Amino acid sequence: MAGWGGFFVSLLNYKTEKYVIAENKKIGILFRLYQLAVLGYIIGWVFVVRKGYQEREEAIQTSVITKLKGVTLTNSSETGLHLWSAEDYVIPPNGEQVFFVVTNYIETPNQRLGFCAESFKVPNGRCQSDDDCVVGETVIAGHGIKTGLCLNSTGTCQIRAWCPVEHSQRPTEPLLSAAENFTIYIKNFIRFPKFEFSKSNVLETSDDSYLKRCSYDRENHLYCPIFRLGDLVSWTGYDFQGMAAKGGSVGIVIEWNCDLDKDSTQCNPQYSFTRLDLKLNKSVTSGYNFRYARYYKDQNDVTFRTLYKVYGIRFDIMVNGQVQQFKIFLREVAYVHDSGNRLAVNACYCFAGWEIQYCTHNNCHWFGCCPAWCSK
Repeated sequence: MAGWGGFFVSLLNYKTEKYVIAENKKIGILFRLYQLAVLGYIIGWVFVVRKGYQEREEAIQTSVITKLKGVTLTNSSETGLHLWSAEDYVIPPNGEQVFFVVTNYIETPNQRLGFCAESFKVPNGRCQSDDDCVVGETVIAGHGIKTGLCLNSTGTCQIRAWCPVEHSQRPTEPLLSAAENFTIYIKNFIRFPKFEFSKSNVLETSDDSYLKRCSYDRENHLYCPIFRLGDLVSWTGYDFQGMAAKGGSVGIVIEWNCDLDKDSTQCNPQYSFTRLDLKLNKSVTSGYNFRYARYYKDQNDVTFRTLYKVYGIRFDIMVNGQVQQFKIFLREVAYVHDSGNRLAVNACYCFAGWEIQYCTHNNCHWFGCCPAWCSK
């Protein structure tokens, strides 16, 4: 019982801190320098650099819709004249934020299933005798299945494949060179759910003809997101015609960095452009191409196809951003290491009265701020 009685008596005790004043100039100067350092950290780093009085959000929600326009005419020895519109040269055609524009191609028309010689360009398809062409073996990086015959006329294995196999060389000049003047409409919607803030990169206007006659200009038409393909490539520092021959990859970055303490008209999209694939002389890493086929049936209901190896420019549209807004009270916690010992420095600031306090070890030093905020 005596133990419990002592416990209840101790609850009525009053405790207060005892301060010792050291009349030492070196310690006094060091103490004041420490105070100035904390104050400088609060004003310089927290307020000015980090803008710690503002709450931030980087969880941007975004949607991108694209649309390309432009037509051009090509004339090849295999198929003659061909009119290319957006339905032909944009892959995929449904307006995504990653898309491919055909600028050059190799066409192999009228391919039918049958037997033919493998291309001599394929090392695994070369042969000196029938023993080199194992029946049923797939030609590695080739076009078909080996039949067991070595064709002396070509020095390659006979294969079962879509014949004739691709044999043409890539045109040194882009066949769709006019694509430089095609236009792309990039519509971007963004939303920051925490602040319920939404915006678009398209000018809010009732003029239906605005988007039909405007073109993007950083100074005069920032909210006209219609870009010329040639300009997009030139802003990366490269020539469109040079990239179009072999293909490439371009990144388009839309940045939304907004201060909601200011008017919403000052929250504007910032565009940047860069080439993503490595552009090295005679390097196999540069360029962009792939193959696809279009299938048909003749009058006898036999399937045949036209094979395209297309070169072009892949566009990747990336959207980043953050918003920030003033909040009444925030708390910034920093950790200072001195001689291997961690000192907790809690900087609390109250915007109502511009009150400041800081804590070191178990001592609280404050200037008109509530002592209860000091973490011990």
